[in-house]
Amino acid sequence: MMQDTPKSDRLHIAILGRRNAGKSSLINALTSQDIALVSAVPGTTTDPVYKAMEILPLGPVMIVDTAGIDDVGELGMLRVERTMQVLNKTDLAILVVDPENGISDFERSLAQDIKKRQTPLVCVVNKSDLRSIAPEELTAWQDALGEPLLSLSAKTRQGIEELKRLLIKNAPDNWEGPPIIGDLLNPGEIAVLVVPIDLAAPKGRLILPQVQTIRDILDHDAYSIVVKERELKEALDSLRHPPKLVVTDSQEFMKVAADTPADVLLTSFSILMARHKGDLETLVAGAKAIETLKPGDRVLIAEGCTHHRQADDIGKVKIPRWLRQTLGGDLNFEWIAGGDFPRDLRQYKLIVHCGSCMLTRREMLYRLSLARECGVPIVNYGVLIAQLHGILYRALAPFPAAQMILEE
Repeated sequence: MMQDTPKSDRLHIAILGRRNAGKSSLINALTSQDIALVSAVPGTTTDPVYKAMEILPLGPVMIVDTAGIDDVGELGMLRVERTMQVLNKTDLAILVVDPENGISDFERSLAQDIKKRQTPLVCVVNKSDLRSIAPEELTAWQDALGEPLLSLSAKTRQGIEELKRLLIKNAPDNWEGPPIIGDLLNPGEIAVLVVPIDLAAPKGRLILPQVQTIRDILDHDAYSIVVKERELKEALDSLRHPPKLVVTDSQEFMKVAADTPADVLLTSFSILMARHKGDLETLVAGAKAIETLKPGDRVLIAEGCTHHRQADDIGKVKIPRWLRQTLGGDLNFEWIAGGDFPRDLRQYKLIVHCGSCMLTRREMLYRLSLARECGVPIVNYGVLIAQLHGILYRALAPFPAAQMILEE
């Protein structure tokens, strides 16, 4: 079902503009539902509002309603900050202009920021049912923004279908990134997926990267066999032909590597996600930086989701323990989770990020760009674990370009 598509796998379309420009009315018109609260009182929308829908042929999308970029006061500034944070995960932006206010520095500055991020932008003038716009006035506004403007009415739905066509036309082609695994398999080839079932596994279901990997294998007409780590050797022995690839949970790397023949490709779900959601070469370069750590260095551990931590949590307990053991000394760890990610990272010597299954590709690429800008190496869980256990080179065998980074 369309509603079952994970939030992180949807094209994110943000609706932005000043207070009372009709942003919430526009999201209701696009979704044909009263999703967002509409009021004549400026500042009704305080936090980003997310609505899943489908726009064919784009497929599943996430429409994001935001607070006004001209909000005032201490709380207003916090709302504006949250609105600007939405841009970090936005694949396609809609700038809404109120015809009573026209174009000001708010709209010009926002449009420039969106373009600087290389995010596709669609600009609209709302409330055509209340005020007609002279052609010369519309031309002046378009010149000020450097973008064409579509006149529409969210209230009467005039122009909404044309807006949808513009969204389809301007949507980026590469927003999804490379396949998770499908391009590594030919039709009919087998991938064996090693899925530990422990306290951290959600009851009655698999975790998201495992489900997404299985679906990607099916989409590419290949076969998947799913086993627990204790069953891998027996499963491999029972196959008439060896599998093309074995994919494991990172925490079982050592056992799985021992049971997987040397001529069978081996990698992890986290490494697959590193390529699918971000830039694998950057994260492999970050793994090499572990050798430069010294006792007392500050290390940031970042997770894209918030979850109940287990007694032996991977990010809170295991990774810090492994790093201390490798270093032979203590480090100063800090943890963040969810949508928070600091802009100034220069105080850290290393950033260790989760597999980013709950983040959009654009948001993960934004985080990687911040790390590069601040000159701080960044690595993800799976790449780090493979490096600490001495098997990263083998785990990168499906990705020769990443192996070359490790060799440099």
